[in-house]
Amino acid sequence: MESIKAVVFACGTEEYAVPVEQAISIEKLEQVTPIPHLPNYLLGFTRIRGELVPVLDFERILYNRSSNAATARIIVLNTDVVNYGLLVTEAREILDLDESVLKQMGLVNYSKTRYFTAVANLENRMITYVDPKILVNSLEGIREIINYLHKMLENENENEKENVEA
Repeated sequence: MESIKAVVFACGTEEYAVPVEQAISIEKLEQVTPIPHLPNYLLGFTRIRGELVPVLDFERILYNRSSNAATARIIVLNTDVVNYGLLVTEAREILDLDESVLKQMGLVNYSKTRYFTAVANLENRMITYVDPKILVNSLEGIREIINYLHKMLENENENEKENVEA
């Protein structure tokens, strides 16, 4: 029987998981630069290991409230669209989920939660499986965030060239 490695995290009182192969790292919430006039689920941008990363607040996406817990973590996710940080209440563990416990969700047809692809029904807990690529693609305004990120990177590259030439 196949098993899937997943990073399990909490958001609100619920547990969620993302595929471990798409998780680049788990970071503490440190300095995030907020950007006005972009969608409210965008906490802002931060630098993680030299890379500029947009930070999306998962609790705001799900429940329209901010997760300001001291245990908050950023799970940096890799997708072919953009690498982004997902702010979660708490990063819990890396778990091997047996494919037999993963049930496909009927909610995948519901457009607002397409990114919930399965539920792991375990003995004393339920973990909702999230597809990071579907999540980022389903967010209204994500194109503006990606365009803003590209502009920031272009400006950074121009500034670096000017500094080298000076």
